[in-house]
Amino acid sequence: MSKTKNRFYYNSEFLGSPEGRSIRILSEYYGPKQRLQNNRIEDTIVFFGSARTLSMNNAKKALEESKNNVSPEEINKHKMNLEMSRYYEDARSLANKLTKWSKNLTGKKRRYIICSGGGPGIMEAANRGAKEAKGKSIGLTISLPYESSKNAYISKDLNIKFHYFFMRKFWFLYSAKAFIVWPGGFGTLDELMELLTLIQTRKIKKRLPIVLYGKEFWEKIINWNYLVDIGTISKEDLKLFHISDDIQDTYTYITRFLEEQQLKGPNF
Repeated sequence: MSKTKNRFYYNSEFLGSPEGRSIRILSEYYGPKQRLQNNRIEDTIVFFGSARTLSMNNAKKALEESKNNVSPEEINKHKMNLEMSRYYEDARSLANKLTKWSKNLTGKKRRYIICSGGGPGIMEAANRGAKEAKGKSIGLTISLPYESSKNAYISKDLNIKFHYFFMRKFWFLYSAKAFIVWPGGFGTLDELMELLTLIQTRKIKKRLPIVLYGKEFWEKIINWNYLVDIGTISKEDLKLFHISDDIQDTYTYITRFLEEQQLKGPNF
């Protein structure tokens, strides 16, 4: 019997068992907490969005390569990918602008660090824009079967990988001071609705600027006014977020909100 077999804190078989689950959950609280503290990070700006959104260069390349080899349906798919690629480029540019703004703030803490889910698509664009601005950025990645979740632009020591989705969501929300939500699928919609629910029910009490980026997408995907009309949300709930289709508008909305809140005191 190995020496670690009877030392349960070193016993990987025990730690990986159902009985060790509570310890694994705690490790996904204290581990990320230590990592962020070591990097002096307390505040983040979170980007949510589709993992499938391509950069404009990759979308153009895929369309050109497909023209003589695939069905009309596939060509249409590549054309849509090229159309959607503007969101990748906008996310990249916006992360770059916000990182430069954050770097010019005074103080010892690293404030308003870009944070994404660490994967491809919009997540990659966010981390990439921050890196191109010579700033730090976080990737809260998730271990998934048959899928790599890390992009190449996450800062060293800030790729924080999770097993449990709910612990990953906790860290998205805990340090966040702003959210920008881009067009996406089930995961993006889930993250947005949970965020809005927590604010609506006052489980999150801090004021947060939330931008839904992509006016056409968000107005097509969710009929917000209909939810008000039928009484499932209140008219006041529509003030929880701002819909935008412009980089400068989003940048101004986020930075003005954060600067105003910061003046109100240290508890923000």
